[in-house]
Amino acid sequence: MTWSILARDAQGHFGVAIASRFFAVGALCLHTRRGVGVLATQALMNPLYGPAGLMLLAQGHAPAAVVAALTAADAGQAQRQLHVLGAQGAGAAHTGASCIEWCGHVVHDDFSVAGNMLAGPQGIAATAEAYQRSAGRPLAERLLAAMAAGEAAGGDKRGKQAAALRVHGDEDHPDLDLRVDDHAEPIVELQRLYEVSLQRFQPFVACLAGRHDAVGELDRSRIEAAIERFHAARRST
Repeated sequence: MTWSILARDAQGHFGVAIASRFFAVGALCLHTRRGVGVLATQALMNPLYGPAGLMLLAQGHAPAAVVAALTAADAGQAQRQLHVLGAQGAGAAHTGASCIEWCGHVVHDDFSVAGNMLAGPQGIAATAEAYQRSAGRPLAERLLAAMAAGEAAGGDKRGKQAAALRVHGDEDHPDLDLRVDDHAEPIVELQRLYEVSLQRFQPFVACLAGRHDAVGELDRSRIEAAIERFHAARRST
């Protein structure tokens, strides 16, 4: 009922995008932690995989070992789909034997794509290819382009309803966490929300208190100047 892409960029930031003919798919399926990793649990998803998987990654276990541990302890593993990407090295994935066709996954060095109940394997392939073609663009934009390509290639065979995008950088909170819970064109709406986030939200969040500055920027004129610098930098690229 879902397909998703996990990715890690050259700065070690994590991103994940997901879409489904299922309400609020971003609510329980996506899990990230700064400097640790990202995972998505789907099909007949198990929300316990998120905290447990990130804890195992934080303890130094490789993604393949995390996937093996989570699924081995789960009597419902045949109906689960899971993929995991850590802070370094290739990710790992599991597509249970009882997941509904078409189902499967592809794993690369710094990203993976997994889906079930899809129109066919072309959706996974198109998602992966679009992500690779978009190298050099911001991580969020690469993920959005990948999901749009997957949908154009067939996507969820039941239709469309929800989508989500999360990018987790160097703070304990995500840099960006967008959800479309119920919409006729969720990926299109997700793209629109991303464009809106560029107006003020993304540069404003960068001014907030965080790991490297416990207070953040308090002067509103300097916040406005930071927002303008953000847009100037975008115009120059």
